[in-house]
Amino acid sequence: MRAFHIDSPGASPALTDLPMPTPGPGEIRLKVGACGLNFADLLMMTGDYQDTPAAPFTLGMEVAGTVDAHGPGVTAPAIGTRVAVFGGQGGLAEYGCFPADRAVPLPANMSDIDAAAFQIAYGTSHLALDHKAQLQPGETLLVLGAAGGVGLTAVEIGKLMGARVIACARGADKLAVAEQAGADHLIDAKTDDIRAACKALGGVDVVYDPVGGDQFDAAFRATNPEGRILSIGFASGTVPQIKANHLLVKNLSVIGLYWGGYLKFRPSVVTDSLATLMGWYEAGRIKPHVSHVLPLDQAAEALEVLRSRKSTGKVVVTPN
Repeated sequence: MRAFHIDSPGASPALTDLPMPTPGPGEIRLKVGACGLNFADLLMMTGDYQDTPAAPFTLGMEVAGTVDAHGPGVTAPAIGTRVAVFGGQGGLAEYGCFPADRAVPLPANMSDIDAAAFQIAYGTSHLALDHKAQLQPGETLLVLGAAGGVGLTAVEIGKLMGARVIACARGADKLAVAEQAGADHLIDAKTDDIRAACKALGGVDVVYDPVGGDQFDAAFRATNPEGRILSIGFASGTVPQIKANHLLVKNLSVIGLYWGGYLKFRPSVVTDSLATLMGWYEAGRIKPHVSHVLPLDQAAEALEVLRSRKSTGKVVVTPN
């Protein structure tokens, strides 16, 4: 089978012919239908992600496909079942083996492409806004990076939860995508003063930040007393440094959220969240935005689309 594989520490990933994998105890094997790309995949390529596997490994954190074999001790999901799995690695391949207890059966109306674009982006935003920030109807939510993979889902879920949503993204085209997802107000990160624009709208109660850097600083200064700032990631490449005395004066909370971490210490939180999100999908209340679908032999180009910020929503790779 073919896989986009890193052979040794420090090596660049390449499309490689590998033996068909055999599922181990507690695992299922999937015939991969689609793999969603994430910023973390780029960090894994350089060894900078907090959960980078030891080489050799195949890139691709989240995958959708059809169960075609069971490992020892596994009886479910049944062979032939379509599922999505957050495996942390292994998705950029024609087949892969993943933990059976992470497999989420798919609704009949969900395509493999939608499923591969679903778990991390929607799961991150739902846990952040609901479980961590406890966003309330009528509050004002500022979403930075609002046209990106997680940012766009935060706009969508924020509106579903009854918030007034301010979307911040770079350029008119990306802002248009955020507006289609339900944003009430738009801020162009290339040309607008984020702090001034938010202040003119009455300030913000919750900040959703997958960007970091200068945008975090501007949003921090625009947050209302008792505001909550969700630190999701650092796509800018700069990790913010927070002055604790400023938190004290304004009674602010800065809250970290790493979705994958919950699978290790409190998986029921993820399970409950995904059940809610799948229900919303089946009811037509949410729909993944996928701007690029590329075949496996263009996996490097797909990752470059993500790196160069040419995408909106998600980038998905399919085996064919």
